[in-house]
Amino acid sequence: MSIQAGVQRRALWGWSLYDFANSSFTTLVVTFIYSSYFTRAIAADVVSGTMYWSRAVAISSLCVALLSPALGAIADSCRCRRGFLAATTALCVVATTGLYFPEQGQILLALTWFVIANVAFELGSVFYNAFLPHLVPVERIGRLSGIGWAVGYVGGLLCMAVAMVGFVSTDTPWFGFATNGEHVRAVNLLVAVWFALFSVPFFLWVKEPEGERTTSTWSAARGAFRELRRTLSQIRRYRQIARLLLARLLYNDGLITVFAFGGLYATGTWGFSFDDLMIFGLVINVAAGIGAFAFGFFDDRYGGKRTIEVSIAGLIIAAITTVVAQDLRVFWAGAVLIGLLSGPVQAASRSLMARFVPPSKESEFFGLYAFSGKATAFIGPLLLGILTSAFDSQRVGMAVVVVLLLAGGLVLQLVNEADGIREAGR
Repeated sequence: MSIQAGVQRRALWGWSLYDFANSSFTTLVVTFIYSSYFTRAIAADVVSGTMYWSRAVAISSLCVALLSPALGAIADSCRCRRGFLAATTALCVVATTGLYFPEQGQILLALTWFVIANVAFELGSVFYNAFLPHLVPVERIGRLSGIGWAVGYVGGLLCMAVAMVGFVSTDTPWFGFATNGEHVRAVNLLVAVWFALFSVPFFLWVKEPEGERTTSTWSAARGAFRELRRTLSQIRRYRQIARLLLARLLYNDGLITVFAFGGLYATGTWGFSFDDLMIFGLVINVAAGIGAFAFGFFDDRYGGKRTIEVSIAGLIIAAITTVVAQDLRVFWAGAVLIGLLSGPVQAASRSLMARFVPPSKESEFFGLYAFSGKATAFIGPLLLGILTSAFDSQRVGMAVVVVLLLAGGLVLQLVNEADGIREAGR
């Protein structure tokens, strides 16, 4: 194996391991452990806790929507994607550590730390995703994106297992975390260490893409909005990107709602204990990892659009199943199907965008990609919170997911993948 091939292989491993690192945050903090702990131990009750949590997710989404396009343009101009990714990673790690400290009744403190951590996490994805088109040829992008998601789910799965053995499902939690919910709050410390440790290979092995540094960071910051206006005014040149972003704006709202409230739904509606929730998370992550890996090859063969279409159709069926289910086994079947298909729809969306993005503008367009994922992402969580509170039923709230997935799937029919690749010149 040549030196160049070895360097390239390490870069691919480094890129994938960042997914392995940051998935601990989405799995344990956003979806399964801390969100449920917040509603049951920090907030007064599950219903009010769900409402507060939905507000925090909505605020996070709005912040990401406002910041990501400009920061993406700056990163492209000053060729500093790695620096931006390092900064957002560090901020997420620090804020996740802060989540350990809030106790019962300290709602504002807990949500403040969560919003900071979540915003930093999502902004980091902008710069991380921008490396994808530089790592492999266009015909292998789907496979790498799928492998990245699969490796990420493995990371979330292993971190969940460590949390279960060491902190949550044991009579003798590690490091003496045994009082006042410390054993659950300490999961945040585990996530912070996990994220920091396993993100190191990325910064060792993945280099800044080659290209001319067009301006200083300060000059780039001053010109970022001007560049964005120019890009948006030229969006007609990239019609398939515009259609994809519109479709994703809708179906991603449904996914965000599932991820943010899946654990809360299992806890509030089905009475899952923390032990049940840990098993639930493990099973869903196994299914998601299998789905993301397998559909990565499907993506390269049949295209990103077809992969998303198949995934959304299955997700709609699964979401309806979990909402109307009266039998626990039926709920489990729907939940596992959601896990199996949630990875492919995200991985294929990322790979399809990578195929459509014009060279040298990756961070800027992935900033718009993040914008499309967050600009209206508050709608799903907000409506879920409102409907849950109004009807005193999480089932009614979760029905919002079906509507958002269906709307996104319909808009996706307007996307022409072959035209999008031609428009990008790849």
